[in-house]
Amino acid sequence: MLGRPASELIDGPAGALEVVVEDPADAPRGLVVVAHPLPTMGGTMDNKVVHTLVRAFVLSGWRAVRFNFRGVGRSAGSWDEGRGESSDLMAVVAHFRQAPELQGLPLALAGFSFGGFVAAQTFVRLQQAQAGRADAVAADRLVLVSPATSRYTVPAVPPDTLVVEGEADDVVPLDAILEWARPQGLPVTVVPGTGHFFHGQLGTLRDVVKRHIASWAGA
Repeated sequence: MLGRPASELIDGPAGALEVVVEDPADAPRGLVVVAHPLPTMGGTMDNKVVHTLVRAFVLSGWRAVRFNFRGVGRSAGSWDEGRGESSDLMAVVAHFRQAPELQGLPLALAGFSFGGFVAAQTFVRLQQAQAGRADAVAADRLVLVSPATSRYTVPAVPPDTLVVEGEADDVVPLDAILEWARPQGLPVTVVPGTGHFFHGQLGTLRDVVKRHIASWAGA
């Protein structure tokens, strides 16, 4: 753990979901929900890259929510190969999007590794839900760090998606990210000399994400 606030439990599709909410100093400018890496390899919401994404958004004035997928920490249920985990993310979005102070503000999804795959998949599901229901809410922005394109079928994403990858990533190789991004004409931000977990470069990752969030203000 990294000295985070106490967690709470909310209702999820497989039982309780453990969540942590962090707020900026002033009224939030938006809501981001951050998804963590592969549970079967020890991934949790306390992962350092997840924490870095949360810090970048909170420092940029956003409310940041991270959570443990089903079967991790205090979250009920069991591993579901990404299907149920996407439903978990949708449940977290639905729960926190109801806050009165967030009405009319942007919603972002972010994820690292397996969490990047889940975030991208859920982004598409939310768009499809909005197309079918007038009261459904789609996400506005997407931030992916080393999305697991070498292990899962990550869907195409909007052209303004931020994708960050470590040059020396040996879990999700850079070539796999580029092969996925190339047909979309999607830019990829590469951090030189760092691996999958951005050891020694978490500050760089935070700053890359903060700059990208700042660019949304002029969009």
